[in-house]
Amino acid sequence: MKRTGLILAAALLLAPAFLPKALVAPLGAAAPGAALSPVEQAAAFRGAGFLMVRGKWQACGDPGTESYMPGTIEAVRDLNGDGLPEAVIIEGSGFCFGAAGTGYWLMSQRPDQTWKVMSRGQGIVQVLPTRGAAKWPDIEIGGPGFCFQVLRWNGRAYVHNRYQYEGRACRP
Repeated sequence: MKRTGLILAAALLLAPAFLPKALVAPLGAAAPGAALSPVEQAAAFRGAGFLMVRGKWQACGDPGTESYMPGTIEAVRDLNGDGLPEAVIIEGSGFCFGAAGTGYWLMSQRPDQTWKVMSRGQGIVQVLPTRGAAKWPDIEIGGPGFCFQVLRWNGRAYVHNRYQYEGRACRP
């Protein structure tokens, strides 16, 4: 494996360290009440636009680079208090996601069991304790550097709210 592939693989393995402990189950264990059935998992992946290719969920179109890591459901939790789960799906690829090396999809299950994309992009999602007027928490999109974008739900979509690093305002 090339050096860049090793760095990306290490970054993806450490990605859960960037997510709040309340959002990520320990490796090998499911958070209480957070497990999705195989049918729900497949529906979440399909809702995010993933396709099953040779037994792995893929979305970004990576041509087979060494840095590629197929889609995984990184975390499951009810973020907005409606009793339905939200899921963070990640996929790794320097080819598709540049220096961030990771793409994310924040998915929300609807009452009819379909899944809706709430936010998607390049980087590592961290759910923050802050919220706007809506019930959805702010999300920080981490990546290379020391100043990260924070998105806030405006009632229809997650939009730019501010930049911060370790909770302090910054300029990219």
